[in-house]
Amino acid sequence: MTFHILSVFPKVFDEYFQSSVLGRARRKGIIKIKSYNLRDWAADKRRTIDDRPFGGGPGMVLGIAPIYKGVESIKYKASGAKSRSERSSTTGIKSKKLKVRTILFSTRGKKFDSKTAKRLSKYNHLILICGRYEGVDERVAQYIADEEISVGDFVLSGGEIPAMIVVDAVSRMIKGVLGKNESLEEKKGSYPVYTRPEIFFPNRKNKKKAWKVPQVLLSGNHKKIEEWRKNNE
Repeated sequence: MTFHILSVFPKVFDEYFQSSVLGRARRKGIIKIKSYNLRDWAADKRRTIDDRPFGGGPGMVLGIAPIYKGVESIKYKASGAKSRSERSSTTGIKSKKLKVRTILFSTRGKKFDSKTAKRLSKYNHLILICGRYEGVDERVAQYIADEEISVGDFVLSGGEIPAMIVVDAVSRMIKGVLGKNESLEEKKGSYPVYTRPEIFFPNRKNKKKAWKVPQVLLSGNHKKIEEWRKNNE
């Protein structure tokens, strides 16, 4: 699986994707995460990627041209084509064979959930388009993206955080990323967990106030423990 992220601020991903589970999965070669600066596909010296909205209104809108060029370039490289003549256009690349999916983050998109993450984990390449400013030219949604995704009923300053959420959630569905597949919440369930010490005193001078681990978890009775976990999901 290779994640391709198009953003105005590609460096914001560096530290998070190098750490913990995702960092380990990258070092093992299970996943690849590539971030691209949209300005690299700008047509002018100022590297302009946005402009005023037609019809008036506040803010600036990300233009279609750099996004189109970026997505086409990524698909071209992913296709393994040896020459430009081997492809006719972005849509000319056999996306189904390559298993490529292009996603635009949008407040109007389909709500992202675990089922969607599992579906997306079946692709070889995910191209994630991060919006900014007042929005993205609607033609990106109409002609370039395969689908629009929203991570919740709220508005963010850009698509970078949604991209991190999708990369994290989808990666967890890929075999080998978590180490043990049983670590998936979808399999083990989502229940309260505890660790040592068995008794924690928030105030060392007041031993009457103690925060304890449920006794059933210390019993060694796996049947009762499993029942307790199911009842507390």
